[in-house]
Amino acid sequence: MSGWMDYIHVIEDEEDQGEEEFENEEEESEDNDDDDDDDYELIPTSPRVSNLADSSSKGKLENVDVDGLEIEGLNCSICLLPWTSSGEHQICCLSCGHIYGLKCIKRWIGQRSSSGKCPQCNKRCTLKDIRVLYAAQLHVLDAQLQKQVRMLQAKCASLEQKVQNFDSCKKEVEAQEREAALLLKVEKLTEKTKYMERLLKDRQRDSFTSNPCHQRRVINDIGNGSGSEVCSGVFMLQREFHVDGGRYFDMDASGQLMIVARRLNGMGGTSLLTKINLVAPNDREDIHLPVNTKAVRALCVRPCTRLVLLASLGKKLSIVSTETNNTVLTYDLPAPAWSCSWDIDSSNYAYTGLQNGMVLAFDIRQTKTPLESRSGLSCNPVHTLISVLSDSSSGRRTLLTASQVGICEWNIGSDEERPFLIPESKNEGQVCISLAYSSSDDIVASFRPKIEMLTPMAVSQSLPTPSMSGGVEGSHIFYKRSGAQTYQKTGSLSAEVNSIRLPKCSIINKPNQSPMFVAANEVTSNLVLHDIPKLAVVQRLKTPKNQIWDVKCTQIWNSCLLGCLSGDVVQLYTSP
Repeated sequence: MSGWMDYIHVIEDEEDQGEEEFENEEEESEDNDDDDDDDYELIPTSPRVSNLADSSSKGKLENVDVDGLEIEGLNCSICLLPWTSSGEHQICCLSCGHIYGLKCIKRWIGQRSSSGKCPQCNKRCTLKDIRVLYAAQLHVLDAQLQKQVRMLQAKCASLEQKVQNFDSCKKEVEAQEREAALLLKVEKLTEKTKYMERLLKDRQRDSFTSNPCHQRRVINDIGNGSGSEVCSGVFMLQREFHVDGGRYFDMDASGQLMIVARRLNGMGGTSLLTKINLVAPNDREDIHLPVNTKAVRALCVRPCTRLVLLASLGKKLSIVSTETNNTVLTYDLPAPAWSCSWDIDSSNYAYTGLQNGMVLAFDIRQTKTPLESRSGLSCNPVHTLISVLSDSSSGRRTLLTASQVGICEWNIGSDEERPFLIPESKNEGQVCISLAYSSSDDIVASFRPKIEMLTPMAVSQSLPTPSMSGGVEGSHIFYKRSGAQTYQKTGSLSAEVNSIRLPKCSIINKPNQSPMFVAANEVTSNLVLHDIPKLAVVQRLKTPKNQIWDVKCTQIWNSCLLGCLSGDVVQLYTSP
């Protein structure tokens, strides 16, 4: 066989015990040619050492492959096993320079089929051409492979450095976030502490001013020039803060929260609720409403339940939880809603007044249809709706509403289908624009002149915007309710009222003091407080804007809290 052999014999049954000298080995190999042919098994080999040997063979050192490049020079190319530094398989070479294991090359040259040629280059050789090499291990270094290994090592070191830098940066960012959160908590706690300190000082001062001897000495000249004795515990500004797009609000005394209905700027602006902590007003949360809610016209907080009732122009009556910040119930209405109220006696009933003059009653335990649906005396919007105390033995629930025609009493749960119009509230040439009620059965309604459209051209003319419109001469009418459908007019006051928008008003009840009526005067940018029995002005509170959206009052922290939403500013006043 000439050239590079495809296969060689592998020893199966070795009986040779080794030779002592190279000279005697040649004769022994010639005498045992026939046996050697049977002792070898053909296996594939190549100039590039392959990895076909059994990787589990004892003493086997596999060729290492890095990115497809093998490291040569570690194994004998005949048996594919590592050569040794001594013994039968000691490393050796031929005169041509090719390296083999001693035992393997002697067997190779000794067989007849080899014709005494090098397995790799076919150069003729004999046993005398074998030269033993004294090296523990020999392999060829691949410069390209070494370069690639160094590049990979450098890349690994760079990646490790980047990982360390990333970990340190991440720890630094986390530390900064923790520090910012702690600073925010400290700021809120500091603000709350300052606020409580102010309340304590106010209570100490109010305890002094509530002394009868001091009250007799306190005389205040009101802004209109008429001197009148100021009752104890007038309101003082405690705080004001911004709420962009604020329109209506209510206060939850049990949760110490203010809920503001806001409408963001732009065409089709999004409506949402903002929950503000009354102790720390910078602590706020936004509650997003469904897209089809549209503009909110009224909201009412149910004390102790953390539920907010919303009336919107999207023909929706919604109930929102301020604990979970989610809408829990939504009722579809036949017309846009303008007003709403919880039942004063039961947390299961809710009411809403519609743009078409109807009033709907709902039992929130029945989540599909209204409990009752009543038509009004006209198709004018019901802009104010209030639940009032009623005779619980009769099973009737009483509502007071205000619309353009006047003040009406509704008896839900009775056979009376149509509301009762309070006779004294029907003023010719006047329209009712606001209504306030207190638990002491005091009622105050505000009126302004009706706008008459005499000609088709007058009808086509656009009305002035609220910012351009001035005040008109209106009136506040005071009533006392003494029973079902029994009302008595107790007095009236002239007042400047807005000629376009529907103003808000409220009645303040303080223990052991006369009730006060508070109304907005947008012409002078004031909140005006009246003593109801005396029909006298007791205080004027300056507002930052003349566009006063809403006014509410509640009892909290053993004091009376008065809130006013003017423009985008909420002012909070307190009185002991």
